[in-house]
Amino acid sequence: MINVRNKSALLGGAVALAVSMSTQAQDEVTYNEHVAQIINENCVVCHREGGIGPMQFENYDQVRPWAPLIQLKVAAREMPPYAYDQHIGIQDLEGDWRLEQEEIDTIVAWVNQGSPMGPADVVPPKPELRDVSDWNFAGMFGQPDLIIPSKAYDIPANGNDLWSKEFVDPGLTESRCIKAVQVKPRGDASAVVHHANSDVYVYDDQGELQQYGQLTEYAMGKWGELMPEGVCRTMPANSLVRWDIHMFPGGVGATAPGTMIEDNVVEIGLWFHDADFEEKNDVYKQDLRLYPLREGYENGHLIVPPHGYAMTQGFHSWDHPVRIDSFQPHGHLRMNAASLEKFDPKTGRTTQISQISNWSATWHHSHIYNPDVAPLLAPGEVLVIKQWYDNTADNPNNPDPDQWVYGGSRTGDEMSHAWIAVTHLDDEGYEQLVAERREAEQRSLAGSDD
Repeated sequence: MINVRNKSALLGGAVALAVSMSTQAQDEVTYNEHVAQIINENCVVCHREGGIGPMQFENYDQVRPWAPLIQLKVAAREMPPYAYDQHIGIQDLEGDWRLEQEEIDTIVAWVNQGSPMGPADVVPPKPELRDVSDWNFAGMFGQPDLIIPSKAYDIPANGNDLWSKEFVDPGLTESRCIKAVQVKPRGDASAVVHHANSDVYVYDDQGELQQYGQLTEYAMGKWGELMPEGVCRTMPANSLVRWDIHMFPGGVGATAPGTMIEDNVVEIGLWFHDADFEEKNDVYKQDLRLYPLREGYENGHLIVPPHGYAMTQGFHSWDHPVRIDSFQPHGHLRMNAASLEKFDPKTGRTTQISQISNWSATWHHSHIYNPDVAPLLAPGEVLVIKQWYDNTADNPNNPDPDQWVYGGSRTGDEMSHAWIAVTHLDDEGYEQLVAERREAEQRSLAGSDD
């Protein structure tokens, strides 16, 4: 269990240890020869002209004044902003922003040595950057096959939370399997759109509109979703998309504009497999759902007392085998940690899958597991989700520790659920995946004996 009271002290100790380990004598580390490439590949995507970072890191003169802060944030693994615990559970993730330990050590050593520029004749390669308004998956798949925009709204500079709930006809005339999906607020709206959920609706035989399922979910900072090979998240023909967009005037986090945003539009970008993908491939169905955490509620309500803490849990199982493809915990300003576990009732054993001990509402991530290691659950095995809440002054995201915090949809309220993508298997498919993993493990063990 995470001890939220001691988390800050442990984090500070970890930073101090990382810095002290790099103070020993070593070869000179310079910006031009060693550090520029790390920053260009991992930081400049946000810290550039027009980017969402509050300062620019496109050259030595821009980076040098911020070197001590960069060292602190990097050593604490607060930057790049991808909160996911090291050495606990599954570490092989798609779209993982975390730096390698060797890269962290290089930056720490560079700052300890005075942040030298290095030889002037060594010119670091410039970063290959896409346009700040482009889609995250454009480099992999090109532009989206389908873009679904919301209506345009003016978001004031201050005031109460706003919601937009509307239906949009994307004009899709045939069912398609989704390969990737991203939700993107246009322009300056990225800090004022708290979330943007999208449900798919279809007409039944009686002409009544019925919910088919979830298309995707967006929360501040989310990169997007990738579907594993051999699965289909279906977008049905002639379906409608129902937007549920939550906007917070003024914005949240360091990049909040604090000004009115005119004609704010949120867009869904969809990349599809070929039209005959499902026919040509023996695919399993994947869906994305909201999984609630209700254990820990008081009288049916989530309550976090002033200057206090709270914890919630959720338990979910299936009557058929499944693979857990991604995990995205969700909360607001007081939530600060989450974990995912698997419990086997036959053995009584609990296995840790993922843990996030420094969660922040300003950076939501769908942690996408590599399909070769994604958790497999047999029928009856239990998925255990836990989330922690810190309503004290030690929580840097807490706007007011004197308040009672209740469950609700406003930014100042709290929520307790996780978005989880699940591939639904049959017995044959489950046994095949288990056998493939055992074979891979045996090959790995045999190779390690050489």
